[in-house]
Amino acid sequence: MRLFGPLHLGLLALTAAIAMGLSRICRRRPESRQAVRLAIGWGLVVNELIWWSFRYSHEGLHLWNLPFQLCDVTLWMSALASITLAAPVVEFAYFAGLAGAGMALITPDLWSPWPTYPAIYFFLAHGGIVIAVCVLVFGGAAPLRAGAVWRAFAMLLGFAAAIGAVNAVAKTNFMYLCKKPGTASLLDALGPWPWYLVAGGVVAFGLFWLLWLPARNQATLRQA
Repeated sequence: MRLFGPLHLGLLALTAAIAMGLSRICRRRPESRQAVRLAIGWGLVVNELIWWSFRYSHEGLHLWNLPFQLCDVTLWMSALASITLAAPVVEFAYFAGLAGAGMALITPDLWSPWPTYPAIYFFLAHGGIVIAVCVLVFGGAAPLRAGAVWRAFAMLLGFAAAIGAVNAVAKTNFMYLCKKPGTASLLDALGPWPWYLVAGGVVAFGLFWLLWLPARNQATLRQA
């Protein structure tokens, strides 16, 4: 798949259209929110279980392919948020999920060419995260609370620290904390290791804050 080629742009547009369309439906028809969010949440779960069965039947189970990447975690958090509406889970899923999955969709690190199943799964999973959190926050199913951006960023730092310890023990590269991905990504512009980790943290907080701006009015209304 060519980066920002017609296929890539088409998939990005489709994801955005579904996210905006379902969010609009949920805003206009509040009675539909439960059915939509549960369908998305359980859909993410089923899609991920099918992927695990496929991947581990082909690769076997190893330390390096455990589901410890940020998007693996945010996918399950997005599913859990859609099913339970638990506020801390929604907050982490929204900020980390939309920032991480959004960046992954813009600069996809595909393991195999389109239209193989791994490539299709990549867009289903990452697109599903974006759709789920948009429905929750912008569809009105679970508006964010005041101060959500700070709590979500603290959770991200805690998760990164835990994954860093896993990488040190297992010699893995989850969250690309030890080296950059092989394909083009934003990290290429952030300097060499370990400086890109510091710069990446600053960029992550900047993204979190930008994501907070369109959601803060709903948070103010919820607090009131």
